Amino acid sequence: MFVSAQTDIALVSNFNLLIRKTGITVINVEVYRYSPAKDARPYMQSLTLPDEFRERMVLDALEYLKQQDPTLSYRRSCREGVCGSDGMNINGKNWLACIKRVGDAIGTSNKLIIRPLSGMPVIRDLVVDQTLFFKQYERIKPWLITHDEPSGERLQSPEQRARLDGLYECILCGCCSSQCPSWWWNPEKFLGPAALLNSLRFLVDSRDQGYKERLNDLKDPFSLFRCKTIGNCTWVCPKGLNPMAAITKIKVEMVREAVGKKDCE
Repeated sequence: MFVSAQTDIALVSNFNLLIRKTGITVINVEVYRYSPAKDARPYMQSLTLPDEFRERMVLDALEYLKQQDPTLSYRRSCREGVCGSDGMNINGKNWLACIKRVGDAIGTSNKLIIRPLSGMPVIRDLVVDQTLFFKQYERIKPWLITHDEPSGERLQSPEQRARLDGLYECILCGCCSSQCPSWWWNPEKFLGPAALLNSLRFLVDSRDQGYKERLNDLKDPFSLFRCKTIGNCTWVCPKGLNPMAAITKIKVEMVREAVGKKDCE
């Protein structure tokens, strides 16, 4: 038997009403919904979760809600905070749904608010178009630039390898760039914190030979210098990285390069 999306929503509404009438403790959920094919504008859908979900992850909550309303759309993959697929705004802060506990997100309240990553076009519900985000990443040339043929493996000392710590762990979830006001204002020109953190990752890599080339690519007024050190990027990074410090480090490297002193050796 075919059941329409309108019927699904009606069933969910009746289910929520039944829970409220029976007095069962629940978590109230507001989920951003928007399907360009049928919706004139976005809206927030009201749903409920059993209180036991306080101890579970937001992704578990979404899986439960999707059973109530199969039309709900979101991305997910590894469920381990590694793939970066399920970045979304949870109670005002960008997080990975798979590693954010519902109880930590709502605190002492009983309301969970889930929205898509801001600053990116919505494809449907919690799924955003990250095309521009990855184009900005491509602009920093995320590969080793070399100008010679190595006789063997390009080796690093433990100290040289340690320079990559706090940089290589980025999983490109987009949480930092999406929470950055400077990226909202100039998304076509400002590379954003994720791309710039990865730019530093190659600038400090002892095996890379594109130091000056990489810095020259960032010397225009927007690519790097639109950063206003607001710090949202560091605040929301689910891997505990510090993109704002990385951006500051690149600015320092520009000064060093201008006066003929390279620190990334």
